[in-house]
Amino acid sequence: MDFELPEEIVSIQDMARRFAQNEILPTVGEDEENHRFRRDIIEKMGNLGFFGCPIPEEYGGSNLGFLAHTVVAEEISKVSGSIRASFNMQTMGTAREIFQFGTDEQKRKYIPRLISCELLGCIGITEANAGSDVSAIKTKAVRHGDKYVLNGSKNWITYAQVADVGIVYAYTDPKVKYKGLSAFIVDMHCQGVSAGPTATKMGWKACPTGELFFDDVEVPSENLLGGVEGKGFECVMSGLNNTRLTAAAGALGVSQALIEEAVKYAQAREQFGKAIGNFQMVQDELARMIVETEAARLMVYKSAVQKDGGNLKNHLETVMGKYFSCDVASRVADGALRILGAYGYSSEYPVERLFRDAKLYQILEGSANIGKMIIATDALGYRKANR
Repeated sequence: MDFELPEEIVSIQDMARRFAQNEILPTVGEDEENHRFRRDIIEKMGNLGFFGCPIPEEYGGSNLGFLAHTVVAEEISKVSGSIRASFNMQTMGTAREIFQFGTDEQKRKYIPRLISCELLGCIGITEANAGSDVSAIKTKAVRHGDKYVLNGSKNWITYAQVADVGIVYAYTDPKVKYKGLSAFIVDMHCQGVSAGPTATKMGWKACPTGELFFDDVEVPSENLLGGVEGKGFECVMSGLNNTRLTAAAGALGVSQALIEEAVKYAQAREQFGKAIGNFQMVQDELARMIVETEAARLMVYKSAVQKDGGNLKNHLETVMGKYFSCDVASRVADGALRILGAYGYSSEYPVERLFRDAKLYQILEGSANIGKMIIATDALGYRKANR
């Protein structure tokens, strides 16, 4: 096994690190406080090619692969979870899903415009009673001639209020459950589509999240993803296998940022006549934070390298990396707060914001409990993850 990153990946990683420090960090606190979505920053990232790593050159990508995508998302997450979310909206949940399942015409029409950020994307899966249980989706699409009529609603949708195009899941044949689920590429500006805000979030306040409503929305038949009904469940599961990788990368980034802030504080803060980094309890906390983050990084990078090697159905390895890295992020956040004490609870230090960023990773793209269920049922032989 080679643990050294290739030169081309190191190059884009360095570019992402500089961008995060120079373009995102100076205003991230103010942006979060004012719930300000920075489309200009997202567009700059598109121009730099950050969203095109796992996309072939013929569709405007760089074809650097999933590992490159992972390290870039990790660097952005060190500064902002809100901005990190864009990697799923522009790449994994939209462009990459269209690449894997779309028709040639759909690929040519949408992928280049999504990864360049000419179009902002969203993913319409979650509903009021359909979160972990995707089969509980109530949104329906009924075919009428050369179009489908879409009715239903979605909630907790990232970019609901700002997206130009969305991959929306709906039943075309509810009688056959999973086999009747289909995916549609929907123009979010067409008649009958409306968006509303979700309740104020604990963190990621500069990332728009809202509800979507579809009231007799007419979708051209050529916008049925892949041109075939009933492929929606396969699309959504494969899509989650990709978006979970990006979420895991985000968890690595926020963990690393919390470690760096905790180390800096432990070196500067003095009690009883010496820096608190000299105390064994602080060292114990830091050591566990550092080792667990490094272990998580190896698991997440392994999943990305497998995908780059052609194993796109590595659901088990991806879920393990996502579950562990997100669980670690939560523990690292707790540890950083213990080291900084009252200052970690104050917005004077970035740990307060990073703490709130970290907690969301255990929920999105499949909760921690769903991850554990997938891992355990695979081991027990009840349901193999990599099928």
